[in-house]
Amino acid sequence: MDNFSTFVTFIDQWAWIGWLILIAVFLVIEMLSLDFTFLMLSFGSVVGLVTDLLGVPVWVQVIIAAAAAAVFILLLRPPLLKRLHRGEDPTKSNVDALLDLRGIALVEITQISGQAKLANGDTWTARTATPVPIPQGAQIAVSAINGATAIVRPVND
Repeated sequence: MDNFSTFVTFIDQWAWIGWLILIAVFLVIEMLSLDFTFLMLSFGSVVGLVTDLLGVPVWVQVIIAAAAAAVFILLLRPPLLKRLHRGEDPTKSNVDALLDLRGIALVEITQISGQAKLANGDTWTARTATPVPIPQGAQIAVSAINGATAIVRPVND
């Protein structure tokens, strides 16, 4: 039992180093992820460090730090993320920009093969999701992108 009390005393005396290490590790991970989650965990660790400096027992420090981190994640992180993303360009890009884009069937489009020219000028390998083929020259719209193939549907305007 003497070894256990010595261990507990050791942990209690050096817990501040553990909190400093956690703060540093969480900040490094945050710099790599930029998601504010690890920043909030770092803030919780700062609270744990402060409670250690006030002489609170280690097990209470851990509970207080975890609760503080949870509060920071729930209350501080969402407005920070909103502020970070407020200046983003709302224009769709990549696959999102192709969805519902109109075009024309260059050859008959079936569930197996076909080719379509989209309104943005790109020519895509195309296929239809339904068993009904789309005839050459018909108006189409992109429903989905599967790899390098556009899944299209007929447009009846």
